[in-house]
Amino acid sequence: MLLDIPAIHSVDDYRPQVATIVLDRTGKPVDAIYKQYRVITPLNKMPALLPKAFVAAEDSRFWEHPGLDLWSILRAGINNLRSGRRSQGGSTITQQVTRSLMLTREKSYLRKITESILAYRLTQRLTKEEILYIYLNEIYLGEGAYGVEAAAERYFGKKTSQLSLAEIALLAGLPQAPSRYSPHKKPKAAKARQRYVLNRMAEEGHITAAAARKAYQQKLHYTAPHKNKLIAGYFTAHIRKLLAKQYGQKALYQEGLVVTTTLDSQLQAHAVRAVKKGISQVGNRQNTKNLPQGALVAMDPRTGRVRALVGGANYQQSQYNRAVEANRQPGSSFKPFIYAAAFEKGRQPGDLINDAPFSIRNRDGSVWQPKNYNNRYQGSTSLADGLIHSNNIVSIKLLRQTGLKPVIRLAQQAGISADLQRDLTLALGSSPVSLLEMTAGYAAFANQGLAIRPVFITSVRDHTGKRRPWPQPRPNKILSPQTAQQIKRLLRLAVQRGTGRQAAAVKNGAGKTGTSDNNTDAWFIGFSDRLLAGVWIGYDRSQSLGKKETGGRAAAPVWKTFMQQSQQ
Repeated sequence: MLLDIPAIHSVDDYRPQVATIVLDRTGKPVDAIYKQYRVITPLNKMPALLPKAFVAAEDSRFWEHPGLDLWSILRAGINNLRSGRRSQGGSTITQQVTRSLMLTREKSYLRKITESILAYRLTQRLTKEEILYIYLNEIYLGEGAYGVEAAAERYFGKKTSQLSLAEIALLAGLPQAPSRYSPHKKPKAAKARQRYVLNRMAEEGHITAAAARKAYQQKLHYTAPHKNKLIAGYFTAHIRKLLAKQYGQKALYQEGLVVTTTLDSQLQAHAVRAVKKGISQVGNRQNTKNLPQGALVAMDPRTGRVRALVGGANYQQSQYNRAVEANRQPGSSFKPFIYAAAFEKGRQPGDLINDAPFSIRNRDGSVWQPKNYNNRYQGSTSLADGLIHSNNIVSIKLLRQTGLKPVIRLAQQAGISADLQRDLTLALGSSPVSLLEMTAGYAAFANQGLAIRPVFITSVRDHTGKRRPWPQPRPNKILSPQTAQQIKRLLRLAVQRGTGRQAAAVKNGAGKTGTSDNNTDAWFIGFSDRLLAGVWIGYDRSQSLGKKETGGRAAAPVWKTFMQQSQQ
């Protein structure tokens, strides 16, 4: 039984674990989801010199021998005896394929004999081209990359079809010892190994000596390891959860899905920088090294397509996605839903409410006495000014007059799934919600009353290119265009002369601040002509951001920075 070969009768039986590739909206790879990072590529899609380089470096008699190269084995044995240690193995490409697919990594003479017999049998069942195809897609080349396509992306940020001779030779030098010749960790050793490969290619007649010298002199530019995870880590982590829920773990990690997302890589980079800058500014103002966290969501309010998502200050340090998984009190950023529900019932922005202190006796006998943020009261005040200046008393009285049910129903229709408080504290944003849902909830104000659920994925294809189903939400009318326009106008005025003045520099900007008790959470949610974005700043453990760190001071500048960069 030890020598039984698995049923590989043709190359079609080769079914390795293949990574799911995540693309941004333009088709640029931004991440891969895998247990083994591998992207299958046929030989005819690789540059002609690539397989020649690997054969020259690893097994120059590959096309002649029957899976075993006795001369190489003899030469390796003599060299090992001379050196007094096992420094050379003499394995052919076919033996390496056999070892990878059918055997363990155990080092013993019995395993070596088994490997040799299986390699010979493999040549009886597969053509040399098929064996080379498996080898080039199977071989481990360091940095978590299996196969040449994954390695080309991991080291150079390219497809194999785009590789230069110098880059091909560098990759072909890795199979012998990927960690020893890693260009990221051992650049001198990698360069020496590249020279060896180029010389072997020249000796075999694949290239000229002049071409080898030119390639060796070419300066190589390597991609930073896992660079995209630093930028889009929170976004792609959420993508992973969505895909696993829809298709299951096996498809996600083994079947080589190609997923086109809604991510705009440029906007994502802007979002990361804006959040980090805002967090640092809070720390500097409060003279503390204990910096808060931050999150940002940006989407197209017409389609729901999420263009950027930041779930924290640093994905490497914390994978907790504060944009999606954290529910925090939104403060006054919830107020537009109250006003929209009231306008739908016939109220008008010019209607007046008495802005004066009042108290409510609760069922348990306690008394609630709500206050305005600055403890100032204006007397007879219009609903418009109540929203523009985020007046608590006006909002609470309006909620009381409108009723809880219409407001809660509108918020739920807008996409807020959190359990909303069924009392008048709802007017102050007492019910914790996620940044993603709050931001998406504003889409109806920006888009003529049409609500849309957030969209992260536009298409999914399997390794053959066949489309797999992926649900796409449709807009849902939850407000009249007149009400949506009224709210939009008031939110623009809130930015121009209300609590959102810190964001006034954004062209056609409209938005609303939010601040929870004791400045624990700072929010700003708003939109321009074609982009909707929400920002949250706060600590994971509930604590104050510091004196005067309101939504207008802590969150609005982050929103402004991001939106201005998006408009350039």
